[in-house]
Amino acid sequence: MRTGAQIVLEALKRVGVDTVFGYPGGAVLPLYDALYDCEIRHILTRHEQGAVHAADGYARATGKVGVCIATSGPGATNLVTGIANAYMDSVPLLAITGQVATNLLGTDAFQEADITGITLPITKHSYLVKKVEDLPRIMLEAFHIASTGRPGPVLIDLPKDVQVNSTEADFPEKLHLPGYKPNYHGHPRQIQLAAEALAEAQKPVIMAGGGVAISGAQQELLELVELIKVPVVTTLMGLGVLPGDHSLNLGMVGMHGTVAANYAVSECDLLLAVGARFDDRVTGDITHFAPKAKIIHIDIDPAEIGKNVRVDIPIVGDAKSVLRALINKLEPLQDKKEWKEQVKDWQEKYPLNYKQDDKLRPQFVVEEICRLTQGEAIITTEVGQNQMWAAQYFRCLRPRQLITSGGLGTMGYGFPAAIGAQAGCPDQVVFDIAGDGSIQMNIQELATAVNYRLPVKIAILNNGYLGMVRQWQELFFNRRYSSTTLQGNPDFVKLAEAYGTKGIRVKSKEEVEPAIKEALDFDGPVILDFLVEPEENVFPMVPAGAGLHQVIRGEEE
Repeated sequence: MRTGAQIVLEALKRVGVDTVFGYPGGAVLPLYDALYDCEIRHILTRHEQGAVHAADGYARATGKVGVCIATSGPGATNLVTGIANAYMDSVPLLAITGQVATNLLGTDAFQEADITGITLPITKHSYLVKKVEDLPRIMLEAFHIASTGRPGPVLIDLPKDVQVNSTEADFPEKLHLPGYKPNYHGHPRQIQLAAEALAEAQKPVIMAGGGVAISGAQQELLELVELIKVPVVTTLMGLGVLPGDHSLNLGMVGMHGTVAANYAVSECDLLLAVGARFDDRVTGDITHFAPKAKIIHIDIDPAEIGKNVRVDIPIVGDAKSVLRALINKLEPLQDKKEWKEQVKDWQEKYPLNYKQDDKLRPQFVVEEICRLTQGEAIITTEVGQNQMWAAQYFRCLRPRQLITSGGLGTMGYGFPAAIGAQAGCPDQVVFDIAGDGSIQMNIQELATAVNYRLPVKIAILNNGYLGMVRQWQELFFNRRYSSTTLQGNPDFVKLAEAYGTKGIRVKSKEEVEPAIKEALDFDGPVILDFLVEPEENVFPMVPAGAGLHQVIRGEEE
């Protein structure tokens, strides 16, 4: 016989969970009491949003399911942004929320909120557990749903009496989910058509998305690229699935993608998209996206195929399985010499660049972090200019290296995500590249990093603005900086010291290298406050509503 709380923890152990993130409250007291005697590590964050973002970062860095716990009412609703963030980026997450006792449901009891109803559009599935006897099955089902097919968040709402009640914990050996059968293997005829289309194309391009990383298909992607010698562009979520220094990697595509990547997609006659969902930041004006191309789309979620762009050859299946089957159908293609020369010319003529002078520019800071960590660090980001500079100037060599909020664009995500990544990968260097606006949204988690001795390094690109919003105001609103000037920022060095750790202020280019080295040598979290050029902009840039071929290459345009 076990209580509901004990069943939850037993299920977590059965599926291999070693770390959970959470914040206690009245409706989860039985669960936290059971945690007191459990070997699962619990990391107490300082806000529920910190807990869910940390679980998300842990999941992305490790490939495991991230787990967070919150109490009922405001505790549960504080998870909503993080759950939506995980849903948009297909992150396997289990959110366990406390709930008022079953006899109080629907009475507007103290700290009652219909969290399963609130999160219905942003979870892969959710459960309100009303009988303790159902809990063993529900726990195993939740993990299965979160981690299979297209991964995503699952929520389990646990009334207080269900946590206290006891039953014989009968964990099922097999799960029966008749309405849930993800398709992992692509249709052979469609794969044959894709192989034939690739063989016939004169200007092919591969677009690799986050689904390649999720499925662990990076080796298959590399093998395919080496076999047919086709240039590759990646989405933001796909950075690292092909090493950033590979000769056929054109870099990121989309609003702040490289000129070569955007031009290649605009001019190609065949686009093979793998594990990408064609969101607006990638496509720009959809009517001008890959206008000359036949499009092959490989995705495990059939709902994504044809949702945003027309698709000529749809293949529903897991990226790893489908790419392996496609490789088996292909032979080395005839050398597309003219196309390769054209792509190389774009790369050489329009490389990523910024003004080289004595001023401290954010791009230089990111390049130095990359150089001094030998490109091996795990990078998390906040959202905005800092995110785009990290994507452009930190050359990712492997999947799961850049951890960023892609679909939802959540400010305040990067720092708690870095804490989760560091907890999951304790032997790796973890950097959060942040802005001075976004870092303040979850700065309280510095106490978590200090308390658990998680040596996360926070690089604040401090420009005194909400930088990306200011950039749009400069370019499209006649420099009318409405509510984007951050007056009253704290002294981040003193703030770090107040939390009991190290802060370093950097004002010049000459100070960057020694400051990063000092941070790397310090056994604990560090805030690096880089006072960068205030009105530096992110380029290249495709303006909203423009096509990829209309990319603005730099300040001079």
